[in-house]
Amino acid sequence: MNQITLEMARQYHRLFVNRRAYTLQSMKPNPRGKHYYYRPRSRAPLTLETLTQHLKGHLTLGLYAINPETQKSKWAAIDADYEGSVEHLLQLQWEFSRNGVTAALEASRRGGHLWMFGEEPLPARLWRLYILDVAKRLQVPIKGGLAVTGLASSSSAVTRTGRLLDGIEVLPKQDILEEGALGNGLRGPMGVHRANGRRYWFGTAAPTVAAQITYLQGLPRVSAAQILSLTEGLSLPPEFVPASRIPPQPVPGNGRGFRILDHVKFRFRMSGNYWGRCPSCAAAGRDKSGDNLAILIKDPRFYKCWAGCSREMIRESLGQPIREWKAS
Repeated sequence: MNQITLEMARQYHRLFVNRRAYTLQSMKPNPRGKHYYYRPRSRAPLTLETLTQHLKGHLTLGLYAINPETQKSKWAAIDADYEGSVEHLLQLQWEFSRNGVTAALEASRRGGHLWMFGEEPLPARLWRLYILDVAKRLQVPIKGGLAVTGLASSSSAVTRTGRLLDGIEVLPKQDILEEGALGNGLRGPMGVHRANGRRYWFGTAAPTVAAQITYLQGLPRVSAAQILSLTEGLSLPPEFVPASRIPPQPVPGNGRGFRILDHVKFRFRMSGNYWGRCPSCAAAGRDKSGDNLAILIKDPRFYKCWAGCSREMIRESLGQPIREWKAS
């Protein structure tokens, strides 16, 4: 590996860092052999020195997609890790190019990531509008989207309400972040994946950090005017419009609102979380190790599937769909 300099870390920061909060991939596997991402206990903001350690391969960062102060992102990414996913990424890449949008394909452990960059940070809502519209038109399966008859998906598994359990994941995953929310992120490119000790590269550049950064810096960027033009007249597919939540309400019988620990048993505690089987993954015949679902011990209202299932998918799999607020 060539020498990693502080200037490389600065260039990497300009490309990928939307906010100074970050996660780290665990160096040691959990009892089931998985390497999860966690927030550092110190909650110290991301520094160039930490980025340098990521590029050197000494640690592996997860980077968040949205800056909550602006609700914008420097980049958009498509994460795909199911059978046949690379073919779908190539279809999307070609369609984007026809619209004048350049997307860079990065390999991953089970599929790939497709990245697009803005000339400046662009609204998360517009990134999502554009990508989801293209994917729907191409009939590329979208995780959490509604199943389409005849869709050539890698899996026919769906939730009770017909949402796909396999498909691409689009980041940013939210239009806006509510106060205190972290949103979602992705493994920082060029970092070592702790599960197998490998780096994954953008295939059109030499496999060195310097060459990869140079390649990415030279890519055409999406302008604000361009993304506005591409999304003019579009609306978010209904299944991706977040339901307006209502506060937990007393319910007949036990007098409590939804509590996930009433429905899910955890297998062990680690890093401030309970870990158990994700019911949405289980419905698709996955998560055989039973530890995709993390539930925050200090506040079990917060839970996350590390395989990418949304809260809506998890609740639907439990027969407890999230209710929508309706004005009276």
